[in-house]
Amino acid sequence: MSEDESIEQTQQDEKVRENRLRRAAERQGLLLKKSRRRDPRAIDYGTYMVVDAATNSLTAGPGLTLDDVEWNITK
Repeated sequence: MSEDESIEQTQQDEKVRENRLRRAAERQGLLLKKSRRRDPRAIDYGTYMVVDAATNSLTAGPGLTLDDVEWNITK
């Protein structure tokens, strides 16, 4: 496997994990939202937050990694 293929596989694995956590959050009445920042140098680029779907209030984040999101959803 070349380096490019390895990077693609890692990105695909991260997207699969993100989707799994998104579905887990929805089962709990929560929404997983990803930062809309497009500047890779921004401090919150590529981070997540967890929002209560009923009240639209922030329950965790912003600035969470997928590990942080998983911990917050499964606690």
